Amino acid sequence: MENKNMLSDKVDKVPFHRRISYSLTDTGGNLLYCIITGYLLYFYTDVFGLSVGVAGTLLLLTRLIDAIDAPIWGFIIDHTKSKYGQSRPYFLWLCIPFAFFTVLTFTTPDLDGTWKIVYAAVTYILAGICYTGISTPITAILPNLSRDPNERVILNSFRMVGGNIGNFAAVTFTLPLVAFFGGGNEQKGFTITVAVAAVIAVVMFLIAFSDLREINTTKIKKLPMKQSIKAVKGNWPWVLVVAANLIFWIALTVRTSTLVYYFEYNIGDKGLVPLINGISVIQVLGMMVIPFIVKISNKYTTTILGFALAAFGQVIMFTGEDVLSIIIVGWIIGNIGSGIACSMPFAMLSDTVDYGEWRTGLRASGFLTAIGSAFCIKAGSGLGGFIPTLILNAVGYVPNEVQTDTSLLGIQFIFIWLPAIIFALGVIPMIFYRPYEKQEDKIRQYLTANQTS
Repeated sequence: MENKNMLSDKVDKVPFHRRISYSLTDTGGNLLYCIITGYLLYFYTDVFGLSVGVAGTLLLLTRLIDAIDAPIWGFIIDHTKSKYGQSRPYFLWLCIPFAFFTVLTFTTPDLDGTWKIVYAAVTYILAGICYTGISTPITAILPNLSRDPNERVILNSFRMVGGNIGNFAAVTFTLPLVAFFGGGNEQKGFTITVAVAAVIAVVMFLIAFSDLREINTTKIKKLPMKQSIKAVKGNWPWVLVVAANLIFWIALTVRTSTLVYYFEYNIGDKGLVPLINGISVIQVLGMMVIPFIVKISNKYTTTILGFALAAFGQVIMFTGEDVLSIIIVGWIIGNIGSGIACSMPFAMLSDTVDYGEWRTGLRASGFLTAIGSAFCIKAGSGLGGFIPTLILNAVGYVPNEVQTDTSLLGIQFIFIWLPAIIFALGVIPMIFYRPYEKQEDKIRQYLTANQTS
């Protein structure tokens, strides 16, 4: 028995180099996807040449349509058995298509009218489908990298730090590189900038593919679609985590997509955007301390703390008005909070996979994590990108013009108060998560004893 436990501990311990490789998956994914979430609305309205109304509707409809593919990708992963593993091969198969269609999304063709809108919709949807296909395995692979919940938290922290580095590079260097490569032509600048990021992302995914290894995938049975859906039945912790993650991505997308508007028109200096976005790297601090916070408290409390800090940071920015130092303090606090709130649902999804297997006997890691991660990100990003356009339209926003007082108040509301309100709502699902977290040790012991986890 002792030798068996020692072997189990050895299997559950993931080498440091593989923790780094796992982090590269989210670095590469965020390097491209955060350019989309951070700048696509601005690109469509001020560079590509779409009206705010058309851009907002396009973002919402394409993102919601695209979000439907999340459960489909989950089913596909649950049915995948290859010599490379269950989730790992998708890093190889989809890295180039994802990069290619993201570059096309930020390319402005010589088209007019309806065809221009069609081009934007098709390229955006295809980039989104590929992103779902490559991001779903990032979360789905976690339960198969280790059976130890604590090791999963550590792995997820590495992943989130890597993802934050990708986000930092995307939101900090995009506009300066657009100016550098474009020489005053933002259409050219965006295309070249995204192409450079795409090459880097592909290399990162290939490194991750070559190094990561999945355990126990040979014991995982291919699940029919009905059984994958059945794994959701009675899985209330999964429902709560999905709700919290969806709320988070709506709030985060509202904040990131309206940052450039707030600093260009309310603060009067768009040149500060790279600086402010660069400061967002402070999120790494929140992500790095997660294992320690969880160790002295628990996961649901840590998540609540993240949402609370994210909302509080927004309020501090409001009190600063146009005082840059106070705005930066609020931005730092808010980003530390959003770093925590962003990370925790992904780690907790692995626990809900265990819960579903314990309750139903079905281990649908692909389906459950696809809904809990990719669907939440895409649906949340769609709603978070669409809601601001409704408000911008209502307050009379006109691109590249001096804004009215009403328009400025509207921009302030969608950048400051709307994210604060939505972040605060994220606390509610976590309040009800507590009793389920208390069952995790019992569930792990059961699954380990039955050699199914």
